[in-house]
Amino acid sequence: MSTAADPPAAGPTTSPPTGRVTISDVARVAGVSVATVSKVVNNRYGVAASTAERVLAVVGELGYESSLVARSLRRQSTNVVGVLVAEFEPYSTELLKGISSAVGGTGYELLAYSGGSDGGVPGGWERRSLSRLAGTLIDAAIVVTPTMVMSEANGIPVVAVDPHTGPEGTHTVDSDNVTGAREAVEHLLGLGHRRIAHLGGRSDLQSARLRELGYREALEAAGIAVDPDLVRVGGYRPDTADTPARELLTASGAERPTAVFAANDLSAIHLMEVAAELGIRVPQDLSVVGFDNVPESMTTTPALTTVAQPLHQMGAEALRMVLDLLGGTPREQHLRLPTSLVVRGSTAPPPSPPPEVGNSSAT
Repeated sequence: MSTAADPPAAGPTTSPPTGRVTISDVARVAGVSVATVSKVVNNRYGVAASTAERVLAVVGELGYESSLVARSLRRQSTNVVGVLVAEFEPYSTELLKGISSAVGGTGYELLAYSGGSDGGVPGGWERRSLSRLAGTLIDAAIVVTPTMVMSEANGIPVVAVDPHTGPEGTHTVDSDNVTGAREAVEHLLGLGHRRIAHLGGRSDLQSARLRELGYREALEAAGIAVDPDLVRVGGYRPDTADTPARELLTASGAERPTAVFAANDLSAIHLMEVAAELGIRVPQDLSVVGFDNVPESMTTTPALTTVAQPLHQMGAEALRMVLDLLGGTPREQHLRLPTSLVVRGSTAPPPSPPPEVGNSSAT
């Protein structure tokens, strides 16, 4: 039944407020008490159906939402999962899409938070972010490529996606980096390439080390010694990959690789751009393979051959894992998903004979 303080108004009695909507604004426009609005938005008993319907209509009209902090104080939870990333770039964006697709119907909401550049301090951003968010804004966290071991932090469950340290001490979702890299190099070997370079990722990131391992294993299995001059650290970013890409592509004559396996798509795409600047044609003069299969890999000319990580599935599985941990359901510590090779237009058999860029043949 309706409370005594609630007049039997048929609709809003006051003009809508301006600025941030408060619970008092909803009460005033709906013509009810603040206590009644609180009961309605928190699904508590003691409010007549017609009154509750009127309050909910005003809530929808005004766009009222109770603060997460206030909600957490009342319920000891927020029903929000935080997704913490160092920065929003293609890799983390694809993971977010997968997380978002899996959250529907769970009763939870998502809060995406970027803290990697906070204060200009690159390391430890995860703990700084969690100390701000845990307990008052989020009930659990998915942390993308954390720089340190992330077990339960600040009293909330944490799942790491592709952590720097590998699956140690943290519930983790990642992909089979070694097999994916091996298949990328085997594809180039199958086309006839023998001078295959590797534009690696970051030396502090376990996935980068595993991709280099797969590169080395594929060459060694083919009886080809790894040439140290063909291995460069690209850092996973176009700006950090620029100099090593130019070093690989400006080697003279037979010293230049006929193919490059890059540790991620962004580095591979930038390498293709550098090749175009230097007049090196892809794939006629140079074959290029990336890793990740972000959407940008399909928009290059030619489209990039790459190793597809199941990024949407990785995000969805991370969300399911963290919700199971919230609910007390035991989960495996480490979930590793398979990769797959996606062959597009950036790979072809090597030129024959190898191009002699900048050198004239002797007569």
